[in-house]
Amino acid sequence: MNDAPATPIGRPLSSGELVTVMSHFHRAEIARMAGWRDRLDRTSNWAITVVAAMLSVSLSTASAHHGVLLFAMLLVLLLLWIEARRYRFFDVYRARVRQFERHYFAQIFSPQPDFASDWLLIVGESLRAPKFLVSQRVALARRLRRNYMHMMLILLLAWILKLSTPSLIDQAVPVGFVGTLREAVSAAALGPIPGAVIVAVVALLYVGLLVAAFLTPGDDGELSFGDVHV
Repeated sequence: MNDAPATPIGRPLSSGELVTVMSHFHRAEIARMAGWRDRLDRTSNWAITVVAAMLSVSLSTASAHHGVLLFAMLLVLLLLWIEARRYRFFDVYRARVRQFERHYFAQIFSPQPDFASDWLLIVGESLRAPKFLVSQRVALARRLRRNYMHMMLILLLAWILKLSTPSLIDQAVPVGFVGTLREAVSAAALGPIPGAVIVAVVALLYVGLLVAAFLTPGDDGELSFGDVHV
């Protein structure tokens, strides 16, 4: 039985070959990052289309039930969940690209003392055993802050407008706003479910979204906040 140590796969690279490998690998990682970025944009575009379509249906005619806007909220939340999952994949490739930009290209253009000399080992381990860098919860928080909180707020304002404007509920009612808060809450009824229950559920939903967007633990670092970020 041969107990000789295994020979490492590959061979030492010359400086020119190393530069070529670095350039091609960096280009490949950018392509993969751009592919997942395109998927993120598609999901956001679907969500914007849903919001626009549901607003048009709900506010254009008094016969449209306010539940259309509640349904739109659920659809947008579903798209948010899908986009957060895609964002986790995108974040893996973006992190690799940033390693190259920070520790390789930046050192060429503007040399500074490098305190992360093992960055190539980090990239190598990421290739050998790819792992997500952020949790689903953190990904949800980031996409909420960037895009989806605005769409959810628009749907909420449209829902409040629908409930507080009788002419948007009953065509026979003259244009104007409800006289009391109780009337608006009563108009929020959904079948046998009282309006107060629906309002409470929606309020809890938006409080939960605010907490998830701005009070998520572990959401820090360069890839969380900054001037250049998606």
